[in-house]
Amino acid sequence: MASSSGRVNIVLDAEYAEKLRILAARTHVSPGTLARALLSSALDEADPSPRNVSALLDDIDGAFAKAQAGLEDVAKGRMVPLSEI
Repeated sequence: MASSSGRVNIVLDAEYAEKLRILAARTHVSPGTLARALLSSALDEADPSPRNVSALLDDIDGAFAKAQAGLEDVAKGRMVPLSEI
């Protein structure tokens, strides 16, 4: 979740984390620096039109099921209000 400083925390699966670590080692930069550069480049090239954003979300494996599970958790009271975080 982004804060007012623009900071975003991203969790990579093990395969992508290892690729990032290897690329960072080859380029002699920290994985965080390389991740910022790669993400910035991808965002610069991304088309923010609703159609393209929807297609991007549709390509995320299990995204719909996770969203549905989140809605079920909220309906059953299994959540922590943002004010308590």
